[in-house]
Formats: sequence, C-alpha cells, structure tokens
Amino acid sequence: QVQLVESGGGLVQAGDSLRLSCAASGRTYGKVSWFRQAPGKEREFVAGIWWSSGTTDYAESVKGRFTISRDNAKSTVYLQMNGVKPEDTAVYYCAGKSFATRAEYDYWGQGTQVTVSS
Repeated sequence: QVQLVESGGGLVQAGDSLRLSCAASGRTYGKVSWFRQAPGKEREFVAGIWWSSGTTDYAESVKGRFTISRDNAKSTVYLQMNGVKPEDTAVYYCAGKSFATRAEYDYWGQGTQVTVSS
C-alpha cells in the first residue's frame, strides 16, 4: 500500500539537533515535503525536495538550520534539524505528491511530535 511513515521526533533542548525520517513506500513521488503544525496554529510548510533532481526549498524560518535530503536506495526522506528553538515545537508531517506538477499533496503521514524545551 501507499504509505508515508515519520519517525525521529522526541523531547529535545533548545540548541540541540535531531533528525526526522520519512519512509516512503508503495509508489514513487514527484516531490516530498515536511510540514508542521503547532496547537492552535495553521499547518505550515517547512522544507521540500523534488525526488528526481534533488532540488530543495525551505521556509525562511528554518533556512540555514534545517536540511532536507533523500536516500534513493532506502526510499527515505530526512529532515536534519540543527539549532532547534522552542518555536520549532510542533507535530511534523511528511507529505508526498504523486507528480511534482500537482497543486496539492495527495499522500500524508501520521506525524511525529517534536518538543523543544527552553
């Protein structure tokens, strides 16, 4: 079945680093991205990667701190988070587009919680 499964979330301290993983299975994707949503806040885009080219884009709030990458052999997308801040606290979701030209993401994972303490 088509599935995106996130892992790697947890409790960390401000300034720490952690890596989130998104295991993609069941099909190929044109683009895979990370989104996040904090309680009472709207879902926001964090980072994305076009699978074929490896081209990436980032939200301004995380640029220079977070890095998105993919491992073709493992069919896995990663989000390396460095220098985390309390405002990074949120549920992080992995989302995929069956084709990069689609306007909307058609596949979503269940989410993984990231909590950053001061």
